[in-house]
Amino acid sequence: MLYLLKRSFYGIFVLIGLSILMFVLVRVMPGDPLRLVLGPMATEEDVAKLKHQMGLDRPVYVQYFRYVEGIFLRGELGMSLVERRDVSEIISEKLSATIELILLAIFTAIVLAIPLGVIAATHRNGVIDHLSRLLALSGVSLPSFWVALVVQLVLGYFLALLPLTGRITGAPPSHITGLYLLDSILTLDFSAFSDSFLHIIGPAMVLSLSPLANTTRLVRASMIDELAKDYTLVSLATGMSNILINYKYVLRNAFSAALTMIAYLIPLMIGSAFVIETVFAWPGIARFGADSIINNDFNGVVGVAMVIGIAFVGINIIVDALYAVLDPRIRLER
Repeated sequence: MLYLLKRSFYGIFVLIGLSILMFVLVRVMPGDPLRLVLGPMATEEDVAKLKHQMGLDRPVYVQYFRYVEGIFLRGELGMSLVERRDVSEIISEKLSATIELILLAIFTAIVLAIPLGVIAATHRNGVIDHLSRLLALSGVSLPSFWVALVVQLVLGYFLALLPLTGRITGAPPSHITGLYLLDSILTLDFSAFSDSFLHIIGPAMVLSLSPLANTTRLVRASMIDELAKDYTLVSLATGMSNILINYKYVLRNAFSAALTMIAYLIPLMIGSAFVIETVFAWPGIARFGADSIINNDFNGVVGVAMVIGIAFVGINIIVDALYAVLDPRIRLER
């Protein structure tokens, strides 16, 4: 418990450092975002007025402390130059779309990667093992934007099995959690469920490809190492079934390394979502972040970066807690 508190304390300093770094970087980027927002007909007086309104005519350190003050006192992340409203309001609206996409993608990757990795390890150098290695190689080699375009072209355009873009065609379900699939189940709105499910299949499939490949490869390698240890041979000698040994004992020890991989992949999936949400016109924070970068919307860039940083720190703390559950030999009291 003390170890987790220390990690949480260190995580606060990581987030502070990230906020300072991003805040300074976006303000020294070339270009004039205010003139870009106001348009080519804007005068110098218009630009100076907006700059004063947003407090950009003050020193950077003053701007940063005002930014932090707005976060803690008013829950504000500054005005977005793209949508001309507070970034915290935009993120609260779009965050659920990205969370739903990432949750489905990582769930798909884990559900497929674990049995595929186990089967590949237990049938080493067999057909399934070769197919799993081919999948892993393809997953880490193929660019996500190219795979997204192929999925759109084949499944969306030629076969017309999936919608090309968007999150839902009809009316969304009643808002409860913001996750359309879950909200439609809770409200028994099966029309909205099927509509939103068809829309999310394409982007979730593409987003899950890389974590599926990496997790499968790591589970396979860890399983091979564990299968060569003495306790596995003793269990086989006592007459225990292979399924019980592989999935109850060997997989539990082998999954610790895969858990670390998954912990790092989830925040990185937000980075991959920048491309995928843009290709599929998915209304999440990653697409908003991409638009913010293109339009030099510094408040939007910092807001999205902080969300990714919080996710990275939080997930790593959760994984540290799960280590002791999966492997009692690991103790966090240090």
